[in-house]
Amino acid sequence: MNGILDFVAGLGRAVLDMVRMAGKVALFGAVALSHVVRPPFYWRTLWGSLVEIGYFSLPVVALTALFSGGVIALQSYTGFAQYHAQNAIAGIVILAVTRELGPVLAGLMVAGRVGAAMSAEIGTMRVTDQIDALTTLSTNPMKYLVTPRLVAGTLALPFLVLVADILGVLGGFTVCVMKLDFSASAYIAATIASLKVMDVTVGLVKAAIFGFLITLMGCYHGYHSRGGAEGVGAATTAAVVAASILLLTFDYLLTDVFFSQ
Repeated sequence: MNGILDFVAGLGRAVLDMVRMAGKVALFGAVALSHVVRPPFYWRTLWGSLVEIGYFSLPVVALTALFSGGVIALQSYTGFAQYHAQNAIAGIVILAVTRELGPVLAGLMVAGRVGAAMSAEIGTMRVTDQIDALTTLSTNPMKYLVTPRLVAGTLALPFLVLVADILGVLGGFTVCVMKLDFSASAYIAATIASLKVMDVTVGLVKAAIFGFLITLMGCYHGYHSRGGAEGVGAATTAAVVAASILLLTFDYLLTDVFFSQ
């Protein structure tokens, strides 16, 4: 009996801790967003974050999307060939890439790269008292460190997802034409016929939300890190895990909102 009560008590504490953490993160994000329209504006920090998130993440996102598109085409062919439905592969590739794989894979790659880097950078500033120094110099650390990164993440990830969509479709096209002997013109025609503006638009909306969540988790865990180098490492791990879980959770919720009917 005591074991059951201990389990229930532990579960309750975990739920309360989760709710408390969600409230802290939401408040942190709200405070950061409240500085978006208030001067001064740190354009150099914003531009640097855009370059860091958007430009330097291009190689890993591009390679992931290219090979993922090829894998989708190859796996679809092995299944659809049994029912002589190979003509549907182009539609499957563009549907999967624009709706799901483009936003999700790009988001996960950025979470692993950018979320960790942001958390480590801000966490190091926290444990070395650089954030306190900013406050001493009458510079709001939230406005200087967090707000530009949130804006940059929200703006940069849709660009990366658009690139991922193009390269994912190109990967599927390359596999089908070069390996599976599809007609290039027929594949392109089927791709264009299956392309829907709604699918691309929803993917970009997902990307903007994912970008905000990734940078929010990186900034939050870095900003609240404690305990020297060990604390920074723990904050970095927590940022990547939390960003990945939130990304997949919101992917389901947004898919349910836009495509449930």
